[in-house]
Amino acid sequence: MGVCEPDFTPPKHVLEAAKLALDEGRTHYPPTTGIQELREALVEKARHDYGLSYDPDSEILITVGGTQAVFLALQALINPGDEVLIPDPGFLCYEPSVLMAGGTPVYMPLLEKNGFRIEEEDVISQIIKKCRMMIINSPNNPTGVVMSHGDLASLAKLAVERDMLVISDEVYEKITYDDARHFCLATFPGMRERTLVVGSFSKTYAMTGFRVGNVYGPRELISPMMLVHQYSVACVDGPAQYAALEALKGPQEFVREMVSEFDRRRRLLYSGLNEIEGFRCSLPKGAFYIFANVEGFQMPSEKLAELLVSQGRVITVPGSAFGKRGEGYLRFSYAAAYDKIEEALNRIAKVAKAVM
Repeated sequence: MGVCEPDFTPPKHVLEAAKLALDEGRTHYPPTTGIQELREALVEKARHDYGLSYDPDSEILITVGGTQAVFLALQALINPGDEVLIPDPGFLCYEPSVLMAGGTPVYMPLLEKNGFRIEEEDVISQIIKKCRMMIINSPNNPTGVVMSHGDLASLAKLAVERDMLVISDEVYEKITYDDARHFCLATFPGMRERTLVVGSFSKTYAMTGFRVGNVYGPRELISPMMLVHQYSVACVDGPAQYAALEALKGPQEFVREMVSEFDRRRRLLYSGLNEIEGFRCSLPKGAFYIFANVEGFQMPSEKLAELLVSQGRVITVPGSAFGKRGEGYLRFSYAAAYDKIEEALNRIAKVAKAVM
C-alpha cells in the first residue's frame, strides 16, 4: 500500500514504439529539449485540453519525469534565501528540492477540517517576506484532493498580486473521479506568463520506469531550466520519448480503463478502512491515495506504520514523511491490485485490533 505507481503495464502499442526506436537505431543523443515530434504533440495537447498556446521550440522542455521538472525550476529560478511556498503535507521532493536550491520553504497548511484544501488566508498568514515562488499540486499527493476552480482562482489572484512564480504540478491530471474536474492553473488570468505546468507520462500511462515528463512555460523561465537540464543529464532517453509520443497520439482507452479500475479500488479501500476502529478517512477525488486519520491509535504515525509492516506485512507511508502537518495520518496507495487491497485490509484490521 506504499507504492506510488500504477501496477499496470503500458499499452502494447507504447511498448512497440520503444522497440521500434531501438530497431531503427534511434539510440543517439536526442535534442536537449526533447524530440521535436513529442514537443509538438504536447503543444497540441495543451491546445486541445486547455486552450493554451505554447511554442514547441522555446516553451516546452522534456524532462526526466515530473520530479526533475520541479527540481530544474527550483535550481534555475531560486536564489539563496528566496522563500518558496509548498503544501504541508505535500509531495516528498518539494522540501528537499527547495533546500538544495538554497531556498527557504514556507509551509501552506492543508488541514483536514478544510478538506485538505489550500486556503488563501492560510497562505497569506505564512508569508514572512516576499515569496519568490509557490508550488501547487492538484490532484494532490498525498491527500487525493482535487482543487476546485474557485480555490485555484483565489491562489492565482494571490500569485499575481504578490508577483510570484508558480510551479503547478499536474502529473495526476487525468486521474479524477465522480464529478471532480481538473483545471490547469496556467489558464487563469495573469497566470500563463508566471506558471510552469509540470506533466508526466508516469501516472497517466503507467510509464514510471520510462522517466519521461514535461514542463510548459514562458520562454524566459524555460530557457534557464534548459541550461540546468543540459549540464546535468544532457537529454532524456530517446526510445523512451518515442514511446511517450505513441502514448500521447495513440488510443486513449487504456487511460479510461485504468482510472475506472482505480475507482473500484478507491471505493474498496475507503469503505474498508472506515470499518476498522482507529481509522477515519474521506473519499478522495483524484490520484490514487487515501490519507487516513490515525490519531485514534494515540501513537506517532511512523510507529503505526512500522507496526503494520512488522505485524501485518503491509506497507504504508507515515504522514510525517510529507511534512509537519502530516503527522497523525497514514497514506495508503490503491495502485495495488483489488485482491491485494482486500488482503491488506484483513491484515490491517488484525493489527489494529491488537494495538487499540
